[in-house]
Amino acid sequence: MSSRKLDQLYRQVIMDHYKNPRNNGTLDDESVTIDLNNPTCGDEIHLHLKMEDQIITDAKFTGSGCSISMASASMMTESIIGKSEKEALKMSRDFSEMVQGHEHDIVDENGDVEALAGVAKFPARIKCATLSWKAMERAIFEFEGSK
Repeated sequence: MSSRKLDQLYRQVIMDHYKNPRNNGTLDDESVTIDLNNPTCGDEIHLHLKMEDQIITDAKFTGSGCSISMASASMMTESIIGKSEKEALKMSRDFSEMVQGHEHDIVDENGDVEALAGVAKFPARIKCATLSWKAMERAIFEFEGSK
């Protein structure tokens, strides 16, 4: 597949997640909720994670922002459900490396996350793409700290 066709496919995947976000909504009081924003762009994320025995059993988000931040939140929640805290944190590190254009492991072999690799070409958008992932990291650290 040509680079141009691949870029077009990735744009379609991103727009699909933006227009039809997966896991959009909230969870009950047993979840950890983290609110983050990106003042540069105006993106806001309200992430809700439910964890049992160091496994992320559910993830939902609400918020507003650009297509990159909202698509990233959709992709992230979809990819971390069922993962251990340790796996999710590694995915976050790999995602950060990917959107900065650095060598990285595949973030999520079964998901759409790799479609955001092109963000590396637009440094101003890196914070948009990583906002939900940073919220997930904080939620895990807050959950672990509350035990």
